[in-house]
Amino acid sequence: MTTLPTASGSFGDKPAITFPEGGAPSGLQVQVLEEGTGPVVEAGRTIVVNYLGQTWGGHVFDNSYDRGAPIDFPIGVGAVIGGWDKGLVGKNVGSRVLLSIPPEHGYGMRGVPQAGIGGGDTLVFVVDVVGVR
Repeated sequence: MTTLPTASGSFGDKPAITFPEGGAPSGLQVQVLEEGTGPVVEAGRTIVVNYLGQTWGGHVFDNSYDRGAPIDFPIGVGAVIGGWDKGLVGKNVGSRVLLSIPPEHGYGMRGVPQAGIGGGDTLVFVVDVVGVR
């Protein structure tokens, strides 16, 4: 049993991620931190989220909380990294979800150098599912 990171705050709060000792788990890990009661996110719909993304044990590379606005995008159809497509479909609006995304479901061995994401990095996101349409 691999220990997952923990996130501070609750739905709507900018989280801070605390990492456990040891390396990242293998495979996609999805943990619902707060269960929402809104509609279920279905593949092919547009999801509206706030999120914070951080490399495993490393730096925050992106977050929507500081921008003061959520983002929206099609979910479950390959428009975003696989870990988001696989990890967020089926969740309820109002949920806070922790995703630990290995490179094969993230940015692979190429990474995103301009964001400081190295090839082979595991990514950790805290995602607040704000809406679906």
